[in-house]
Amino acid sequence: MIAQEKALLAAREEYRKMEEYVMQTGSDAVPIHAVEGNLWKSALRMGLYLLQAFVAAQGDGDVGATFVLPEGRTVKRLEATHPRRYVSIFGELEIPRKVYGTREGQKLEVVPLDARLGLPESAFSYLLQDWCQTLCVQGSFAEASNTLGKILGPRQSVRCLEHMNQSMSEEVEGFREEQPAPPKEEEGELLVVMADHKGIPMRRAAGEPRPKDPKHLRKGEKKNRKRMAWGGASYTIQAFPRTVAEVMEEVLRQEAHARRPKPQHKRVRAELTREKEGREVKGKEVVFGWLRKEKEQRATEGKKQVVFLSDAEPSLEELAREELGEFVSIPDLMHVTPRLWEAAHCFHAEGSDVASAFVEKQLEKVLSGKTEYVIRGLRQSATKQGLRGNKAKTIAQVTQYCEKNEHRMRYDEYLAAGYPIGTGPVEGACRNVVKDRFEQTGMRWSLPGAQAMLQLRRTQQSPKRPISMTTGTLTATTVSTTKPNASIRTVKLSQTLAGTEKGSGKRVTPNLFDCPEVVPGRQNK
Repeated sequence: MIAQEKALLAAREEYRKMEEYVMQTGSDAVPIHAVEGNLWKSALRMGLYLLQAFVAAQGDGDVGATFVLPEGRTVKRLEATHPRRYVSIFGELEIPRKVYGTREGQKLEVVPLDARLGLPESAFSYLLQDWCQTLCVQGSFAEASNTLGKILGPRQSVRCLEHMNQSMSEEVEGFREEQPAPPKEEEGELLVVMADHKGIPMRRAAGEPRPKDPKHLRKGEKKNRKRMAWGGASYTIQAFPRTVAEVMEEVLRQEAHARRPKPQHKRVRAELTREKEGREVKGKEVVFGWLRKEKEQRATEGKKQVVFLSDAEPSLEELAREELGEFVSIPDLMHVTPRLWEAAHCFHAEGSDVASAFVEKQLEKVLSGKTEYVIRGLRQSATKQGLRGNKAKTIAQVTQYCEKNEHRMRYDEYLAAGYPIGTGPVEGACRNVVKDRFEQTGMRWSLPGAQAMLQLRRTQQSPKRPISMTTGTLTATTVSTTKPNASIRTVKLSQTLAGTEKGSGKRVTPNLFDCPEVVPGRQNK
């Protein structure tokens, strides 16, 4: 208890200094932000002392001269104390521990204090890892390092953050598989599934020539090499019948309908084509296979109408038919509206009221199930006005798109049935998960790094992302004494630990964003 008392005394002394500082500066013309900054630094030091006191109160993990493993084998307590480095949000401390094994230099079989404290495999606390990766999935690793350094003091290196990101992503698959089906009473009557894809700029492979100057690219050549990331989403929602006028208010004037039901239990997945266990796994097949499982799990016994929303790309429709069977296929209205604007600007000036009126008139026809009239009208207007060159090409592209998808653009029927006609959730998923993070200035990605970030970014942005840590069965850890940050396996404690009840102890276990940093190798920027 001496170590604990010393730490508590140091914490009290730090608090006394904080009080003294406030009293001294109260009469001086010190800017409040300066006081705030100094108090924060003192609070971090005081937090570190208190954390040291907490650790000291747990003892060193000595549970006796011997320890019986679950398989019946007995291991002995080693004489030497094995200290462990622990990096918390307050700073770094050293944790002295008693360990059990065969002899020094061999594998440690049991480390009771690690289990009692719920320590991560790596030196970095679960909370610090959570904060680090919450920033990393939003911006660059360098920005995350700088931000945390500015707040907490010591900075995590970019390499360390990359390793942490890679390691945490390995837990996503297991986390996803463990998720139960949403409660039936919370589900809507329609199951909506969607898919889309976006390119991720990749690093050049070893020996690959540098990209050409954009000014010297030949036709068909790309400035950057990209790999396609496939995204899928599913949610349920109540049917919501509405009129053409109501939808036009939402689309043209961004007026959200007050009665619009909310999507329930939205789930998102994103995948790259990559090698897994020695074989190539195609991202689109993984995503559509997952959508099939979502349908099997959430549209039980065919009681829910399944709606597939997409940008009307033929390959997406084909994959959906193979994996999902029967569904109502609806082209995303948000892919139709921009084409109407393109057509309007072939006849009228951009930004003009007459162009807006033109789009409003064509959109009303589309929503009323009169796409044929739109096609015919555009072609007639182009002929009458004698459009040539790019404008004529634009009108041809717009009419071809509408003609090819006319049989699916029965928006009047969809509105009457209460079906959604826009892919906002999945478009947002692909934009937020892929574009907003992967296409920042100058970024290039390795395949493992890109997939790791996809996994974590998709999970971090999930509405159901677990934030807090959970409690579970107390476990002890077995580590290698020859490798730093070695992989740790867990064994259930069969003996009473100091301060816990036999067989009913609790430990803090990591959630998905609290996984240890152990994977070597630089992955991405």
